[in-house]
Amino acid sequence: QVQLVESGGGLVQAGGSLRLSCAASGRTFSTAVIGWFRQAPGKGREFISRITWNGDFLYYADSVKGRFTISRDSAKNTVYLQMNSLKPEDTAVYYCASAPRVGSGYDYWGQGTQVTVSL
Repeated sequence: QVQLVESGGGLVQAGGSLRLSCAASGRTFSTAVIGWFRQAPGKGREFISRITWNGDFLYYADSVKGRFTISRDSAKNTVYLQMNSLKPEDTAVYYCASAPRVGSGYDYWGQGTQVTVSL
């Protein structure tokens, strides 16, 4: 079992920044890949970023490229998502999830953290 806990969400004005954290515990040796997803009201889930525990295979969706940065602290079993230049369309519930390898399904999910960007 792997437990993932997101934190760092909140309300921010457009143009502002937030840093989300995803803390992993449990069988963390099986969390080779951590992905960030988001789901806005009335929309489907969007895959926005990914990192492996050794920092390889970084991915950013076009919608966040150049504004969001993913990183990890292996000693703390924590992955971060630094979000800059936030826009109202970034408003969503943000989730982190883990997968055993790149290309496999994400099998453990956090509970989500709300990010709201106001004008």
